[in-house]
Amino acid sequence: MIRLAGLDLNANRSGKRSNAAVPVISKRGNSELRYALYQAALIATYHNDRLRALFTRYLEGRENERGIKTKMRVKLAAKMLVIAWTLMKTNTDFDPLLIEA
Repeated sequence: MIRLAGLDLNANRSGKRSNAAVPVISKRGNSELRYALYQAALIATYHNDRLRALFTRYLEGRENERGIKTKMRVKLAAKMLVIAWTLMKTNTDFDPLLIEA
């Protein structure tokens, strides 16, 4: 499901050692789904206190890295996709208190 959305990590390692390769999202999945999930993560970081706290925790100690906020929102979008899939699969309602902060 994360692969279908194109949110899985992929590193270009051509001629590089594995610790020098920078992982990026693969972008091989559905671009419209990826865009919708990113926009949902963007809005969630502003309006949902639990997801905002999780996003802030992802950023701890990495605030000075270039493009890190976008990368962490993509990570949050992948987490939101897993949550949505689990809710659909188990036929349960969303409980924001279960999100670890």
